[in-house]
Amino acid sequence: MKNYSNKIAITTGDPNGIGAEITIKALNELNIPPRDVIIISNPKVLNTYGHIQNNYEVIDVEYSAMVRPGEVTPDAGDFSFRLLEKACEIRPKFIVTAPTSKEAMNLAGHKFSGQTEVLEKFLAHDGQKAEMLFVSKDFRVLLLTRHIPLTDVSKTLTKPLIIEKIERLRSYFQNCLYINRPSFAICSLNPHAGENGLIGDEEEKIMLPAVEAVRNRGINITNPLPADTLFISGVKNYLNGEKMPYDCYLACYHDQGLIPIKSVASEKTVNMTIGLDIIRTSPSHGTAFDIAGKNIANPESMMEAIKYCLY
Repeated sequence: MKNYSNKIAITTGDPNGIGAEITIKALNELNIPPRDVIIISNPKVLNTYGHIQNNYEVIDVEYSAMVRPGEVTPDAGDFSFRLLEKACEIRPKFIVTAPTSKEAMNLAGHKFSGQTEVLEKFLAHDGQKAEMLFVSKDFRVLLLTRHIPLTDVSKTLTKPLIIEKIERLRSYFQNCLYINRPSFAICSLNPHAGENGLIGDEEEKIMLPAVEAVRNRGINITNPLPADTLFISGVKNYLNGEKMPYDCYLACYHDQGLIPIKSVASEKTVNMTIGLDIIRTSPSHGTAFDIAGKNIANPESMMEAIKYCLY
């Protein structure tokens, strides 16, 4: 097998979504030297959505089905899964993934809640766990829980889980960003941080003990703070080009963390997988089946995902 350890491997995602289109547009706009990039896809899929100007190497993953823009199909879900499997197999320096359809992958028998979990399956070792971090410049949000129903969030947020995730986040800051003592702010689960147990006791029983435990390990983190006000100063600073008040926010559930960052940086936000040996980046949006094949998809978030791997 060739050595791809110095390459950015890009997977084109669901062949019926906008993944190949935004990959082609992003690469044409960025004009990255071919020596730095490897594309994992299928020529038929790529040719359906455009033409890549540079002569990048393409690892051809078989796809015998027809490309059907806008449709959710098991064939497309299986192809998406095999792209990820191949990306992990070749062990590149970075992995950039275009969007996939969770529904399509599950129809194909791949029972995962997202690409993060697939990457964890193929890359994790010695107890490693993947974490989902959203980034736009120095605005960063880590999700304590990911793609689960809201009814399961309070059951999932345990003291050991919170401690483990905060420790992994600190390790990323220290080993990848070289920030020795980052500052973290953690969102409360309940409105008004539970009002001392009047509208929820998860803060007092679970979150505060976890925060105190990591503080004893030298981690700089707030008490659980009401999420509706916690992000206000950060959003203002981001929009004004000023330093964020915290190096990272920790959100209890998906929408709690993604609404603030996507509201101010929807096309500039990058979805990152950290905690594994290979960092993965991805645009922060989905497959956009409604516009697939119309050549109107905006590649900006895909460009940001690729650019993150260049610096």
